[in-house]
Amino acid sequence: MMLDERTARMALCALGHLGAPKLTRLVEEEGPADVWQALLQRGEESMWARRARAIDPAQIERETARCGARFLIPGDEEWPAGLDDLITAEVGEQTGRPFGLWVRGAPLPDLTGGVAIVGARAATHYGQNVALELAADLAAEGRSVVSGLAYGIDSAAHRGALSVSGHTVAAVAGGVDRPYPVGNLALAGMILRDGAVISELPPGHQPTRPAFLARNRLIAALTGGLVVVEAALRSGARNSAAWASELGRVLMAVPGPITAATSQTPHLLIRDGQAVLVAEARDVRELLSPLGAVPDSRRRDDATPLDRLPAELRDVREAIRAGEEVGAAVLAARTGLAVTACLSALGELGELGWVEQGDEGGWRLPGRCVPQVS
Repeated sequence: MMLDERTARMALCALGHLGAPKLTRLVEEEGPADVWQALLQRGEESMWARRARAIDPAQIERETARCGARFLIPGDEEWPAGLDDLITAEVGEQTGRPFGLWVRGAPLPDLTGGVAIVGARAATHYGQNVALELAADLAAEGRSVVSGLAYGIDSAAHRGALSVSGHTVAAVAGGVDRPYPVGNLALAGMILRDGAVISELPPGHQPTRPAFLARNRLIAALTGGLVVVEAALRSGARNSAAWASELGRVLMAVPGPITAATSQTPHLLIRDGQAVLVAEARDVRELLSPLGAVPDSRRRDDATPLDRLPAELRDVREAIRAGEEVGAAVLAARTGLAVTACLSALGELGELGWVEQGDEGGWRLPGRCVPQVS
């Protein structure tokens, strides 16, 4: 019996070979129901056929209902739009959007303005504090924080969002009913109160190495930008960064101590121009916002109050030497201005507090100058 599209997509997810280029392209071109039927009709010599015949779609539906999850497919209102960008993206030997997505928890909002924060499992206190503060500040302004529920940076990112009652999504590499690692079950429970746990593997499935790599592409695709906080050279975070670059997402990295192994990937990404250095939530906000939408109040004007004086006033002011009292005629000779122009400038400079009249009728620098610009 031919399965409907939703059930066929469930069954295809259960095959477990996530992001397989040939299979994902077939599904996009021919449709999930036809591809599933074709797999069942192949002979016993086909590995795919043997695996397909061992899958019970009805059992998957029961397990989905049992754990309170829902199964999304492309075209559903709740389907994250960013996942569609995976159709043409490829990193390593994986490509394609997921056939479907299991979700537990609150409805998924529009995640395109959200931020993914990833990094080392064996994170330092520095890295965890940075991830927690970044996530808290970004979540406090209404941005969703996406990560992978792993120990270290991922956990810190989720906790940071939760600390301000913000929204966070955990993309896991196993079933949504068994979030991995087991040590983060309590954290997963907190996320489920207002956020969500998602996976492209059916309930009951255990994570595998390919599943972790496939999960990374979801994390990168869901949001508008990805921040790498800490990561060694060989790490899942580096794979997530590769997906973010491939998808055209804003890739950011937090610098760390040059002596730390966990600084290697962030520093390499920054050095090679793949990632933009960020140090706080404001940096992330600027990069994800339209150009000029977030003024950077930290960048102080390099011009001093003296620099901002009109040129003629500045010339006269700078012609007066420290400790001397000088008349308009001498200043005219030093500046090349007319005596009357010098007298006019001195009067204005006096009103602004840049010069003061001396005891002998000349002009001098004040003992305590209060720079002002009209």
